[in-house]
Amino acid sequence: MDKKEKIIYLIDGSSYIYRAFYAVRALSTSKGLPTGAVYGFTRMIMKLLKDFSPIYIAIAFDAKGPTFRHKIFEEYKANRPTMPEELIPQVPYIKEIVQAFGIPIIEIEGYEADDIIGTLANKAYEAGFYVVIVSGDKDMNQLINDRISIIDTMRDEITDINNIKDKFGVQPSKVIEVMGLAGDTSDNVPGVPGIGLKTAVKLINQFSNIENIYNHLDEIKGKSLKEKLLKNKEQALLSRTLVTIDKNVPIDFSEEKFKIGKIKKEEIIKLYHELEFSALLKEILTEEQKEKKIKRNYKIITKEKELDSFVSSLISSRRFVFDTETTSKDAMRAKLVGISFCMREGEAFYIPLAHSYKGVPNQIPFDTFMAKLKPILEDFRYLKIGHNIKYDLIVLARAGISLRGIDGDTMVASYLLNPLKPSHSLDALAREELNLQKITYKELAGTGKKEVTFDKVDVEKAKDYSCEDSEVTFILAKRFFPELEKQGLMKLFKELEMPLVVVLAKMEMNGVKVDKAKLTELSKEFEQRMREMEKEIYKMAGEPFNINSPKQLSVVLFEKLKLPVIKKGKTGYSTNEAVLTQLAQEHPLPETILKYRELMKLKSTYVDALLKLIHPETGRIHTSYNQTVTATGRLSSSNPNLQNIPIRSEEGKRIRRCFIPEDGYILLSADYSQIELRVLAHISGDENLISAFKRGEDIHNRTACEIFGVKPEDVTEEMRREAKTINFGIIYGMGAFGLASQLSIDRSVAQEYIDAYLSRYPGVSRYIEKITKDAEKKGYVETLLGRRRMIPEIKSTNKQQREFARR
Repeated sequence: MDKKEKIIYLIDGSSYIYRAFYAVRALSTSKGLPTGAVYGFTRMIMKLLKDFSPIYIAIAFDAKGPTFRHKIFEEYKANRPTMPEELIPQVPYIKEIVQAFGIPIIEIEGYEADDIIGTLANKAYEAGFYVVIVSGDKDMNQLINDRISIIDTMRDEITDINNIKDKFGVQPSKVIEVMGLAGDTSDNVPGVPGIGLKTAVKLINQFSNIENIYNHLDEIKGKSLKEKLLKNKEQALLSRTLVTIDKNVPIDFSEEKFKIGKIKKEEIIKLYHELEFSALLKEILTEEQKEKKIKRNYKIITKEKELDSFVSSLISSRRFVFDTETTSKDAMRAKLVGISFCMREGEAFYIPLAHSYKGVPNQIPFDTFMAKLKPILEDFRYLKIGHNIKYDLIVLARAGISLRGIDGDTMVASYLLNPLKPSHSLDALAREELNLQKITYKELAGTGKKEVTFDKVDVEKAKDYSCEDSEVTFILAKRFFPELEKQGLMKLFKELEMPLVVVLAKMEMNGVKVDKAKLTELSKEFEQRMREMEKEIYKMAGEPFNINSPKQLSVVLFEKLKLPVIKKGKTGYSTNEAVLTQLAQEHPLPETILKYRELMKLKSTYVDALLKLIHPETGRIHTSYNQTVTATGRLSSSNPNLQNIPIRSEEGKRIRRCFIPEDGYILLSADYSQIELRVLAHISGDENLISAFKRGEDIHNRTACEIFGVKPEDVTEEMRREAKTINFGIIYGMGAFGLASQLSIDRSVAQEYIDAYLSRYPGVSRYIEKITKDAEKKGYVETLLGRRRMIPEIKSTNKQQREFARR
């Protein structure tokens, strides 16, 4: 096709909505709005615009309500289920995005998208256009001619006059004849029952059309085929009418009407924000910033005189943002390379300290930096703000600076405002809050084998990167801190979260002592035991094989040993833990494999990993305590996850014993006694629960008395265990089904237990009802300190999700 020719692209919007919906399912915003179809559809539109740069374009959607086809056949599309609940709220967003991309939308009452496209294709053809129909619907093949073709962008397939017969078996004019016979199950077009596409193509190629088939029935071989045709003549003719695209829809065609409009970037950015399309947002912002070429006032300080002037400005400002640049993401192994400061929007300063590469320019000597800036950084009267300031605090501490006067952390602020955000990183927040695509670390330092540490980064580039970090943090602080006040979260932020930052930093720097010798000994022992197990496994299998290969293991288990197949997946036979546990009853090999796997996991995931994490300077393990990860406000830890050190098996307990105290100290394990129930008693005000705690009663024993109607001395261990399950189960939203499963009792009995519990503790019952109603209204619940736990699913269009959220 000559690029100088006029081309119009006609998109089958209704078809693509459903294809996008089923292609991208598990996607939703932090508020619970499903977005998979919007995302998939948007990607399709973007690909089309990028690949073809259309000048003329339109997108057609099916209008609501019946069409002329329903009038002649009531059962038309009757087999189609109603639009899925998760798709309904996405359709308006899809249309908004289409309009923001400048694409004309055509929707006409009483007609399907196929008919609109057929009419427009015909009129555009008559006006001398080449027409490209964007659709995956085989009905559209009837429209193909020398200047009308079809492209399926999701499959990257083009169908035109040159290949239609190879693909469909007939020329375009015969498509309706074939489909009249074969029908179309997707639209409930009946056709002739028992005649498929292959037979229909054969008949039409022989007789040209449906009428001619019936004029020559005596020439058709096969009694069964002839009977099918005889019984369903009217149905075949009706089906042909149903699949015939109407090319006379009342719609005007003009070049101007279907010219692509200007892309409304601001509207697209706004929609991407609302839909939380971070990847798409990154793409459009990067493109926009290249166009704008934003200039910022970022300065490098390399002379002492410049540093003196800067320090004077810093002292005058009294409040500033700073950001450290180092050689490692691990604060305990990082060396300070440079530091940036921002006191006002639009301006920032970078002080290079330890860049090291050939031709590096003059830098501020570390001693000079310490003499001039350490007093300010250690003075609580000068207020400091950072992003993930815990990291900076540790880096500075290791460099000899005790940071004081911490006024805020934008990462923690973002987390308090919306704990469900997928990321509170500075890059993500810059995109979402400021429509800014920051310079990425990858752009600066490279990736993979080419990645360099920050001290090898060009000073000029380092300046732009670090100053941008500080300025973005400054702007975010201006936005987040007033919002914390507005939402009543500032007290929690100032009195709990920010002091906790300092505590966690000290905990990380202090670390945990481990017995390296014992861990090394365990690693060697586990390795030896694994080698012995390997020999045993090979002996049982009758040959050596890769034990860690599911494919090779399945050959041994199911083909050689002829063990029963429990589960089969797309890639072959399953050899997961559940399958091997079941097979262990048939043969000793699966059980030995399970033991081997457990030992291998303990060795690689824990023993060897812990040995690698021992700090070369301190001899201790310095885990990271994460303050902004969980949706509930709880802490988590990583590198390593100290909450996940095994304890159930004897080997797991031996690993735990490798964590040791310093000489003269002990490790103390402390836990609150029934803390959840005590908090429940306080916030619900339930008199029975409060009085039980005041009298120092065993609360599970008390609940057993109330539920089972027995005296305290008659409560059995089994009754107390069940009462404990009820106590904790109900406050965590467990229903009769869950309780019945936990206690192995009938569902009706479980419901009786729940009813009895709530009648004995009416304050708890009222509280549960009140907090559920509040959550349905607000979309979140609050702790005593004002922390919000977002529950977007409670407003979901999906009933299952709503019920789960209520629990």
